[in-house]
Amino acid sequence: MFVVIDSGSSATRIYLLEFAGIGIVDKEMITEGVNSTITHGSNEILRQAMAEGVKQLLARNGKSQQDIQFIIASGMITSNLGLHEIPHRVAPASIEELARHTVPFAENQLLALDIPVMLIPGIKNQTTPSWENLRGIDLMRGEETQAAGVLLGYQPRLPCTLIELGSTTKLISINEQGQIAGSITSLSGQVYAAILKHTFVSSSVATTEEDADEQIDPAIINAACRSVAESGLLRTILMTRFLQFSFPTTAAQRKLFLDSAMAGDDIKLFADARGQGFNFDGDIFLIGNAKRCEIYQHVIQQQLNIDNPLRIISDEEQIDMLAITGASAIANILRTLQ
Repeated sequence: MFVVIDSGSSATRIYLLEFAGIGIVDKEMITEGVNSTITHGSNEILRQAMAEGVKQLLARNGKSQQDIQFIIASGMITSNLGLHEIPHRVAPASIEELARHTVPFAENQLLALDIPVMLIPGIKNQTTPSWENLRGIDLMRGEETQAAGVLLGYQPRLPCTLIELGSTTKLISINEQGQIAGSITSLSGQVYAAILKHTFVSSSVATTEEDADEQIDPAIINAACRSVAESGLLRTILMTRFLQFSFPTTAAQRKLFLDSAMAGDDIKLFADARGQGFNFDGDIFLIGNAKRCEIYQHVIQQQLNIDNPLRIISDEEQIDMLAITGASAIANILRTLQ
């Protein structure tokens, strides 16, 4: 058996798996992520929480630490805010290359557990950065296992593109050889969260649970994208507030306008991606919240005139399984190498 740890900014998921199995035996969620390192000034709280999470997961399933061959981890846990900083691999990189460059740590070296820990490296773009050439700079930590999960679980038509809609919007390219060719990322998810938490715009988009089922209105999406193109993102965000006092609109309509503004700005990622030589001829996957995926689908098709097959993965369990499938594949390669 082995354990997969997927650590983000504010939470960490810990999974128990069998090498020969295809499903999750059990999982544990802890409310500590790499933001804990920023808050506390060290990663000690994060280390303790992860070790305790693994112990609880094993105890609940009647397993000892000796029953686990190793822990394999990806995501921000491999950054300077996590357990140990692992250098990025330079794109393009295959699943096999990620496995070969996974960094091993002995028992009790990273976590107070009698279990070895393997850290999967992230991937950075192949570029020569300078002040005159910033456009191609990008990197990922954790999304590489999700990309591997899409390759193995969905058999996409290559080359393919993933658009991950989370705390960031990350466009990932997978080339014809099935290698991760690189990424282009924006901070839109975190900016959106900050708008809702820290600005007066939030009072203009306060919706109810019933509003969540409301159908999207293409006219509103197109208006938001047009405003971003003509007036910029920041004025368009403020326009959300002005709409409330300018003509009859509902909170749900104004929220759709704000959501669509973020999508309209993220469309610029495609231009940067093309500058990196990424190919959009194959399948395109939208991964994230269902309504957000639907908005981005409309914007991509209308604003970019892309008519490739767009596939949406919005179920939370299916999204979780992407990283687990990718990490499991790397774990099985590691097992054969040991």
